[in-house]
Amino acid sequence: MSPAKPKPKPKPKPKAKPDPAAETCAEGLRLVWANPALAALEAKTCRDPECRAAPRQGLARVDSNGTVHLHPTARAEPAEWAWAVAHALIHLGFGHVPAADGARVQPDRFERAARCAVVDRFLLTFRVGRPPEDLPAAYPDGDEERLTALWRRDGIPAAYQREESDQLLVDWGSWNGQVPDWQLAFAHALTRTLSTAMDLAGGRRDSMSGGPTERRPWERALSWFVSSYPLLGGIASGIKLVADAEFARAHGIAIAAVDALSGEIYVNPLCRYDDEEWRFVLAHEMLHAALRHQDRCGTRDPQLFNVACDYVVNAWLREMRVGTMPEGLLYDPELAGLSAEEAYDRIAGDLRRIRRLATLRGKGVGDILSGPLGAPGDYVDLDEFYRRGLAHGLDLHQRQERGFLPGGLVEEIRALSHPPLPWDAQLARWFDEFVPRPEPLRSYARPARRQASTPHIPRAGRYFPPEEVPRCTFGVVLDTSASMNHTLLGKALGAIASYAEARDVPAARVVFCDAAPHDAGYLPVTEIAGRVQVRGRGGTVLQPGIDLLHRADDFPPQAPVLIITDGWCDVLRVRREHAYLIPRSGRLPFTARGPIFRVS
Repeated sequence: MSPAKPKPKPKPKPKAKPDPAAETCAEGLRLVWANPALAALEAKTCRDPECRAAPRQGLARVDSNGTVHLHPTARAEPAEWAWAVAHALIHLGFGHVPAADGARVQPDRFERAARCAVVDRFLLTFRVGRPPEDLPAAYPDGDEERLTALWRRDGIPAAYQREESDQLLVDWGSWNGQVPDWQLAFAHALTRTLSTAMDLAGGRRDSMSGGPTERRPWERALSWFVSSYPLLGGIASGIKLVADAEFARAHGIAIAAVDALSGEIYVNPLCRYDDEEWRFVLAHEMLHAALRHQDRCGTRDPQLFNVACDYVVNAWLREMRVGTMPEGLLYDPELAGLSAEEAYDRIAGDLRRIRRLATLRGKGVGDILSGPLGAPGDYVDLDEFYRRGLAHGLDLHQRQERGFLPGGLVEEIRALSHPPLPWDAQLARWFDEFVPRPEPLRSYARPARRQASTPHIPRAGRYFPPEEVPRCTFGVVLDTSASMNHTLLGKALGAIASYAEARDVPAARVVFCDAAPHDAGYLPVTEIAGRVQVRGRGGTVLQPGIDLLHRADDFPPQAPVLIITDGWCDVLRVRREHAYLIPRSGRLPFTARGPIFRVS
């Protein structure tokens, strides 16, 4: 019996050849789904060669059921696929192809072109994939409705014409449950993405991808203002939180403190507060900074003014129901509705009791800091930052009808929207009020300069009477001690010279003062800023210079005096109209009777 023949080995199946078009398409989809705002739409993709809705020329088409139909055989780079799919998803998110039951009417070519232009304009800032090379260099302004009406009237420009529609309206059908709202889903996803990006920029998140990291309660409270409370959202986005237990212990911060100059809020991380209580604490400190309580103190007692501001701010926050007020904070219903200055006058009678009250920083100390505890932040214009943040937040709060706001808070925000005049404008008003302008006279005894051109027409000449000129002057007492800043001297003298020249003031009486007065006499206004030589660099004694002007026989008794100093001077007694020019951060060691112009 012959042995059985071995069965032939089966031939190995040929390996499937890779499909370059499918690989690049899959890589493009991966780029799209990496964007959390687009991925939240939960759209489906279809690359079936038998699909009737697949585009014949373009790369992608979207229907109102949330399916992106891809060209089954087209070859493109992954970045080009990503742009095309993102374009289709933005149509879905913008509400261009809303889901609905029943028969649908397809958009005409004018609507399709306008919607595609709006989507491409948005994607140029959204940056998903790479735009096609044939995109227009610039896009017109306006929304879909405006562009549609414009192009119906004037025709669609050649750069925006498309032969095939990438938007398809289909019947949703009741068999698949509730009709989705693609526009609302995209809006929520975009809000979450922007909030995540701000957390990333503020150091509260490590990356855009992945789930949210475990954030501390004060960080969650600050993020809540950015995403959900427009009144303080703009302020919160520019505030930096400093949470360090050792730092708080070293500087005596029991709960929190704020420094408006550096834009920093210092919190004690050892305080066990929940999210609602931290919202109240952070809102308290942000209102201190935004309402400029630090600068409004003036000559008042800083600790007492801080207590008055706490009473006012806490009453507002309770009315607005922002968070939960922690136990032990300052609150008095009798002080509700008052301004900080009015509350200060009301409580100033019992200083011994008030000084024992505790602010958020602790007992006997204020949580409004007069200077940064760390390195100061790099802000260009803090007044503009806080003023714009509060005004814009108030507008959003009222437009979105977010709730009740106390009338006192709204009044203060409105007042901040109209800031005080700059120091140089205030100085110009002071010149207008107290430095008279020489009044010229006309007389035929003095021929006019134009008389020679018209000898047959008599013209009266214009001149200043001799007795008029000495009356129109003012005095300058200039602190030339070693502590004076050259920048302050230059700005002050330049402003004085320009205003005096604009008012035709012929000369000003200038006195330099350090350890002793140095009378420079009357100087032409054009020489005050350019050729004045500072003579002394000793100590600061200004009263002898003022007395020199009081006793001078050639200085008119009604002429005002302008005193330029850095604030490190003796107590002054001026018995005529006067004003002070000091640095913005300077303070006089006495209560001034004349106006104070703070040079910035």
